[in-house]
Amino acid sequence: MQVETEKSDEMTISRVRIENEAGAEAMGKPIGYYVTLEVPRLKERDPVLAEEVSKNMAEELKNMIELPEDATILVIGLGNWNVTPDSLGPKVISRLIITRHLMEMMPDKYSTKNGIRPICALAPGVLGITGIETGEIIRGLVEKIRPKLIIAIDALAARSMERISTTIQISDTGVYPGSGIGNRRMGITEETMGVKIVAIGVPTVVDAATMANDTLDMLIGQFTRQARPGSEFYRMLQELDKEEKYRLIHEVLSPFVGQLVVTPKEIDSLIDNTARTLAGGLNLALHPGISYEEVSTFLQ
Repeated sequence: MQVETEKSDEMTISRVRIENEAGAEAMGKPIGYYVTLEVPRLKERDPVLAEEVSKNMAEELKNMIELPEDATILVIGLGNWNVTPDSLGPKVISRLIITRHLMEMMPDKYSTKNGIRPICALAPGVLGITGIETGEIIRGLVEKIRPKLIIAIDALAARSMERISTTIQISDTGVYPGSGIGNRRMGITEETMGVKIVAIGVPTVVDAATMANDTLDMLIGQFTRQARPGSEFYRMLQELDKEEKYRLIHEVLSPFVGQLVVTPKEIDSLIDNTARTLAGGLNLALHPGISYEEVSTFLQ
């Protein structure tokens, strides 16, 4: 397993490459390449920061994709556009530079010579809207248009309140829509689609048990600072296991709130801001001949 971390004033980029089953078991993740961009100020509407994040995200995607410039790429915006915290995928799709049809109809004007790739995109909705598994829709598209790569964008459920709308997660292992809220659907993976998958996700909600657990951790931190070192109470606080606490809180809350998830009250602006940032990074990565200044006109 290879781990690399790069830090700057505004962001931390972590790269983890899991190469064998031992590493997969240790990390609790499939074999693959994982990149995480942690940007505490991503919540803020700072255009300078958004440009920096988009450019860094584009570079990470280029390193992960490594495809010929004429390769057709299908971008999928997962999620329910009628539910704000779950609408990130569709909102990103609406800001992408879509070119597959232009390159087919006007090859003299739009071509790989101009640094443009054939890109197509779809926001397929969710099972409750369409009555069709999202994976089945995507698989049908793959059979028809034969893309070389699928990029799937999804909203995630966080396991820490501070990660909501501050973290961009990228991996080449696929995605299982709805798994973050216990509603796991058909997987969008290389095994199910027959095409390489890159998944991009940003946490937009947190479940009630996580929120209660984080609050309890803060209280324990306060108690620990006030408890006398060496006392029985101090030792008890030090020995509490985070995962154990989470499971206990989840069991206690489930009969009363069920699968309750919480999102910030400003989620509308957070989703719009995050969608612009992700779309900026994708447009730069997929169309190497287009500058950020040109890309920014599509992000409004």
